[in-house]
Amino acid sequence: MFGWAITFLVIALIAGLLGFGVVAGTAFAAAKIIFVVALIAFLISGVLGITGRGIP
Repeated sequence: MFGWAITFLVIALIAGLLGFGVVAGTAFAAAKIIFVVALIAFLISGVLGITGRGIP
């Protein structure tokens, strides 16, 4: 998921440099949303991984 966020960020940067403001804004918004979703999924999986181990 972080790969998708980086991809959209690169697209936004290139579009911004070329003057496509709407495309850049949309790609940047998508990158932010995907990054937040990936971060939340990472934190949830970390918490579940710690609590799911139990005592052997």
